[in-house]
Amino acid sequence: MTASSTFTVGLIQMAVTGDAATTLAQATEKIREAAARGAQIISLQELFNAPYFCKTLKLERFDIAEPIPGPTVAALQQVAQELGVVLIVPIYEKQAPGVYRNSAAIIDADGSLLGVYRKMHIPHDPLFEEKYYFTPGDVGPDLRTDRHPSINGFRVWQTKFAKIGVLICWDQWYPEAARITAMLGAELLVYPTAIGWHPAEKATFGTTQVDAWRTAQRAHAIANGVFVAAPNRVGFEPEPGTDGIEFFGHSFICDPIGRYLAEAGTDPEILLATCDRTLIEDTRRNWPFFRDRRIDAYAPITQRWLGGT
Repeated sequence: MTASSTFTVGLIQMAVTGDAATTLAQATEKIREAAARGAQIISLQELFNAPYFCKTLKLERFDIAEPIPGPTVAALQQVAQELGVVLIVPIYEKQAPGVYRNSAAIIDADGSLLGVYRKMHIPHDPLFEEKYYFTPGDVGPDLRTDRHPSINGFRVWQTKFAKIGVLICWDQWYPEAARITAMLGAELLVYPTAIGWHPAEKATFGTTQVDAWRTAQRAHAIANGVFVAAPNRVGFEPEPGTDGIEFFGHSFICDPIGRYLAEAGTDPEILLATCDRTLIEDTRRNWPFFRDRRIDAYAPITQRWLGGT
């Protein structure tokens, strides 16, 4: 990590309309633009190089997956090294025969692959049939060490510019995930996302859904005194026999007090924000939530449910 107190985050908010090769080329162009504008840590959206394929159950869609390292990650390792930027690359990972993950590769500014985060919380909702496609991330044997790079769980990575934690989409609704990652020392939590509206519900619930999505993640920033960045995809993606999904974008970057540093609408966009890590210390001195945690009282959190039958 450099001596600078600041680091600049870039988020790529894209619509996915082409094949994987076309989408990779488009994403690479946007990464170059973000880097030219000063971004040092750049994140793509969840499952960035394919249309969101989990809208229905189709066996052949497992063929979208590729290993990490593999061709997509290798191509972006070269880009990261060339540009001197950190990249977060979320793709559909084939880890082994029959074991498929919703993953994100973390690439340092020298092009080295630091590790892989594998989505821990897997949803099952109409048009979000992720439990069919994804094995959830495994829990590592020791959260305090990097001696088990092939075992995931919640982790952080010391990159050239900042210590970052990566969580993916559905993980963003769970305060436990954010708290553990922050406790591991993350200065920045990044949430690559693919979330959208069911068209039939948009008029009634659309604004509320976006507000809830943003509020939950801003709360993680505030409760943990960290920066949060959430890149989401945009655009309508059809699915035969359904109404499809309209991905609503609204990507954002916020500071440890929950203030928006950058925010997008529903069109493709590149967001940039400079984060001053001294604000983490200042915020935690004034809101000492870590100091006042009652760790002696939290054992019940490991249970599924505590009240009633």
